[in-house]
Amino acid sequence: MTLSLPKLLGFGIVLELFIFIASYLLYPEIEETFRYAARYSGRLSAAVFLLAFYAYTMAFPKSLNENMEVRNLIIVFAVLHLIHFGFLASNIFLNEIPLIPVKLLGGALAYLMIVWAPFKLHQLKLPLQLTYFYYVTFVMIMTYVARVKGDFEGAEPQWLHFVALTIFIGCSFVFGLRMWNTRKARKINQ
Repeated sequence: MTLSLPKLLGFGIVLELFIFIASYLLYPEIEETFRYAARYSGRLSAAVFLLAFYAYTMAFPKSLNENMEVRNLIIVFAVLHLIHFGFLASNIFLNEIPLIPVKLLGGALAYLMIVWAPFKLHQLKLPLQLTYFYYVTFVMIMTYVARVKGDFEGAEPQWLHFVALTIFIGCSFVFGLRMWNTRKARKINQ
C-alpha cells in the first residue's frame, strides 16, 4: 500500500506546527521558542529520514521510479527538513550563535541534496542513490557526535543524543548489510 503524499505531508506539517506551539507554550521567550522548535523539529526530520531509508532498504534494489512510497517519504522528509531549517536559522539569528564556515560546508551540501532529492534522486543510478542516503546519514551522525561532545551552544549532552547516535550508526550498518545480502542473493539466483 502506497502512503498518500498529501496525507503524509499534512500529518508532517501538523506535527511541525504542534512542535512550534508546544515550544512556545513551554518556552515563551521567542529565542527559546525557536531553540526548542529547531531541536525537536530536527528529531522529527531524523525519524522521517530513517523511515525513508528503511523503506528504501526493504524495497532494494527496486527502482525509485517504481517505488512511490519511498519517493513520498523523501518528499516529506525534504519539506520537514526545510521547516526545520527555518527554525534553525531563526534560532541562530535570534540567539546570535556564531557560525563556523568550515563546519557548515558538510551540512550545506546535505541540505542541497535533501532539497534536490525529491526531483532527481529517482532518476539516478543505484550508487548515487546510496550516496544520498549514506551522506545524509553521515551528516546526521556528525550532528549527534557534536551534541554528545557538547559542541552545541545552549544544549547540554543528554542520554537521548547517545541513543540517536547509536540508532543512526546501527541503522546504517544493518541497512547496508541487508542491501548487500539482497544483492548477493539476486546474483546467486540469476
